[in-house]
Amino acid sequence: MRAAKLDSSMISRIAYDDAEEALSIWFRQTGRYVYYGVPRAIYEGLRAAPSAGRYFNECVKGRYRCSFDPERRRFRPPAPEWQRHRARSVGGG
Repeated sequence: MRAAKLDSSMISRIAYDDAEEALSIWFRQTGRYVYYGVPRAIYEGLRAAPSAGRYFNECVKGRYRCSFDPERRRFRPPAPEWQRHRARSVGGG
């Protein structure tokens, strides 16, 4: 597992699981999402990008299957309706 903290207003940290090809992204406002089938080069690009938010929007968002923190789902309180709608349209989940 590779991991990095980012100096970004949108993303606080990222992690990559080579065996699963899974990219975990901790968004400052909405929590952790896991993106599946992501090549390691995308993780490396995100880690090195001058703007993590811009790189995410251009290279990750809408391109890979994702889910909201599958390990914590059962402990997460229900999101407000506006946030559920936003997660469906923005997070790709």
